[in-house]
Amino acid sequence: MAKKLGVLLSTGANPEDLATAAGIAEAALKSGTEVYLYLIDEGVRHVGAEALQRLRGQGLKLFACAFGGQQFGVPVGDLATFGGLVILSDILEGCDRFVSLG
Repeated sequence: MAKKLGVLLSTGANPEDLATAAGIAEAALKSGTEVYLYLIDEGVRHVGAEALQRLRGQGLKLFACAFGGQQFGVPVGDLATFGGLVILSDILEGCDRFVSLG
């Protein structure tokens, strides 16, 4: 069974955090790990980032906080699965490792 990695990104102003999250996700995906990335707070601003959308094509499971999207003017769409903190709770419970950035 594949290992599972959860990643939380909560900052939107720092492109270095996005690069770090994308780099971690990419390395994990290449090693055969399932990766779940949850964008919360200002992190939802990254939902359309080319790096994350490219990684979705490689198997990244991308989630975004619907409330955060509403707060920061990010429209709910098909760039990610939008939902609430229950999704984050499930990621925390279901992953072997979890990394929080922000």
